[in-house]
Amino acid sequence: MGLLPLPLTLLLAMVPGAAAPVSAQPESSVPMTQEVFERVLVEGGLRELTLACEDSDRFGANERLQLLRDRLMLIAPAPQSFEVVMANARAMMSCKAPDSAQVVLSRYGPGVGRRRREWLLLSWQAASAALDQERIILALMRLADGEPGRLDGEQLVVGFDESGLPTTRSALDLLAEAQIASGKTEQAVITLLAGRTSGVIAARRLGLAAQLLDALEAERSIALLEAALDQAAAAQAWNQAEDLLRLQLRLELAAGGSGERPRERLRRLATRVDDRFTLLELDQGLAGVALEQRELLQQELRSPRSPGGHAALGESAGPEAGAPGVDVQP
Repeated sequence: MGLLPLPLTLLLAMVPGAAAPVSAQPESSVPMTQEVFERVLVEGGLRELTLACEDSDRFGANERLQLLRDRLMLIAPAPQSFEVVMANARAMMSCKAPDSAQVVLSRYGPGVGRRRREWLLLSWQAASAALDQERIILALMRLADGEPGRLDGEQLVVGFDESGLPTTRSALDLLAEAQIASGKTEQAVITLLAGRTSGVIAARRLGLAAQLLDALEAERSIALLEAALDQAAAAQAWNQAEDLLRLQLRLELAAGGSGERPRERLRRLATRVDDRFTLLELDQGLAGVALEQRELLQQELRSPRSPGGHAALGESAGPEAGAPGVDVQP
């Protein structure tokens, strides 16, 4: 590719941010001129084409994006070095062409070590952008060398917040989600159970595994839910514990059971943390609770973070007569 002819270099210098690294480009208020775009399309290298892709995407120039994608497919035919293939694939991602990025990546075998990791992560990014669940699974399983538990501590960037800071998620959870979306329920359960993190995260994973297993192995599902409840209690994650008990109640009722045990456990926990909304939900099926009392409870529901709300632990006062298990304060 070499150095660009001087005229194009000068033209690009007139584009705001063109002299800065692509990853640090300041946003321009106007799109690249047609003259500059046409010169980049014909004479530009990967860096300039990436800049043009970002500019076209920012201003919704879909026709330009398609022209740039076509050019990027031809600019660096195989065989090429690892660096060129990766730059070409990243340029495709900038052009919103994740499927084409996968085609470019296929031109180079990742090998081992650092290059293999970079190649697999970019392959995962492209698959995620294309919502290609099978490729997501393939990339993450390769990243883990076939052992999902290795992904537990791997945090992958899945987006950016309002401040521009990256948001991350565990690669293990992303793998399980892709497996669920692909209908690979048993594989998803294996992945979720391979996690080593304790506390709230473990409780969520165990609860999801129990829900997935319910139709396959009811007894094992019950055991997983109990383990999830233990993890939630250890972390004092009471909202999560309530959600798990709701799940346990729903599964038991779906199986034809009475649901009495999880219902009472949920009532005791809701009473302890003063979660009046959950208590109200439980009482909606009881004939002994008057409609006026339910309306009063709804009016008195507190914010979870207000004094006495269910985010603050502590034993509730005794229930008012005629309303078992419900703490109604004046």
